[in-house]
Amino acid sequence: QVQLVESGGGLVQAGDSLRLSCAASGRMFSTMGWFRQAPAKEREFVAAITWNGGSTYYADSVKGRFTISKDNANYTVYLQMNSLKPEDTAVYYCAARGSRAIVRVTTTAAYDYWGQGTQVTVSS
Repeated sequence: QVQLVESGGGLVQAGDSLRLSCAASGRMFSTMGWFRQAPAKEREFVAAITWNGGSTYYADSVKGRFTISKDNANYTVYLQMNSLKPEDTAVYYCAARGSRAIVRVTTTAAYDYWGQGTQVTVSS
């Protein structure tokens, strides 16, 4: 069974840091991504990383603050979030793509599997 299990969400103050984890299992993936969705808003791209080469991609809104990384041995992807802002508040979802075909990794349509989400709340 394919599973993506997120963890690490919580309530923090503006300026604080938080690290999200996504443990993957069930099959090999080419790309892992993080998306977030605030109430009444569409799901938006945050960051992505490829398993093979470790190439990373970031939304402009998080560049310089967030870092996506991976642990090959544990097949886990992380999202280190620093200098958090209230506008970062959202449910954060881990996503995985199985195909190695070249696609836009910033779109939800590029991913086949999704985790259950973990809530991140940043107070001002």
